Amino acid sequence: MTADKHKTSKTLRKPRRKSAPQVVSPAPQTRAAADERAPQDLPVLLLYNIDPAWEPREQAEAVTATQELIDALRLVGHPVTPVQVDDGDLRRFLSPYDPGHFVVLNWCEALPGIAHSDALAAETLEEMGFAYSGSPPEVLRLSGDKEKVKEVLLRAGVPTPAGCVCTPESGAPWNRFPAIVKPVREHCSIGITPEAVVLGRAALLERIRFVTETYEQPALVEEFIDGREFRVTLWGNNEVEVLPPVEMEFSAFSDVRERLCSWDAKFTPGSRPYTEIRTVAPAPLSGEEFRLLAEVSRTAYRAMGIRDYARFDFRLRDGVFYLLDPNPNPDISSDASLALTAELAGYSYGRMGSRLIRLAAERHPVFRTK
Repeated sequence: MTADKHKTSKTLRKPRRKSAPQVVSPAPQTRAAADERAPQDLPVLLLYNIDPAWEPREQAEAVTATQELIDALRLVGHPVTPVQVDDGDLRRFLSPYDPGHFVVLNWCEALPGIAHSDALAAETLEEMGFAYSGSPPEVLRLSGDKEKVKEVLLRAGVPTPAGCVCTPESGAPWNRFPAIVKPVREHCSIGITPEAVVLGRAALLERIRFVTETYEQPALVEEFIDGREFRVTLWGNNEVEVLPPVEMEFSAFSDVRERLCSWDAKFTPGSRPYTEIRTVAPAPLSGEEFRLLAEVSRTAYRAMGIRDYARFDFRLRDGVFYLLDPNPNPDISSDASLALTAELAGYSYGRMGSRLIRLAAERHPVFRTK
């Protein structure tokens, strides 16, 4: 078992991911591959955050990842102006730029020193009149509350694991095991370790206590669905495209508590989950399975009001895809799921970024026709 290490998400940009062992089929030849050489001259502000409180290694990794995206965008023809945000005053960093002259590719995952502030960054962009990539602030705020997200999804008919919000004081009206206990207002696998999966009532109550004390928020208790897990990327607005799903493969793990994408699985090099969970791309799905997965994904995307792009995590059991976690602000690093699935659909990294920019440009009064 691994220990819990991360109390809050604060303003930490997600560490660079592993390149997971993969089974990758050749990318299909699509219209994306066909227009690869067509340059896009939309002028871009690439907005990204660097927190002075990060370790030097973390800052260097963020700079490297950002430069990789800048180079890829320039390669396909975009004039790119990087805007590094290293404190909470976003207006100060944006004030030199005319919203009429740029489209913003928003990679500001949080304002330094302000926890859970991705929605605040989007709100500031809107108030200043910028057309920017990604979902509006109300969607980002919604996604930060797992209880409200479940309510929205269930009203739309999207299957999610059975669950309830608990505190030590309220008790736990729960008798379905295995269960998983999560902080209700965290993301990025914060608080997700093998210990989060509980097999009985004593462990459940202890984990609820741990979550509420450690993360200073209620716990979400859900049924743990021990089935196949898929990551699904979608993008678009009027027409929402479902990119080729990938599967997270857990066959190396016999303990049900270890068959999950924990923090260590994503961000701790050398750990067993980091090393032995495989990413199978594209996911081996039948035509009917893909149709069902695409249908429920689009329903969830629209129900939440997501804009431009998102990533969803699903588990499959008895022919039903259960949505575990909708992410309307997924990582756009070259080694993240969005880039991988875009590549499977025929998009280079630069063309992937260009697609996000063009979606944002549809809302710009000058560039919407380009």
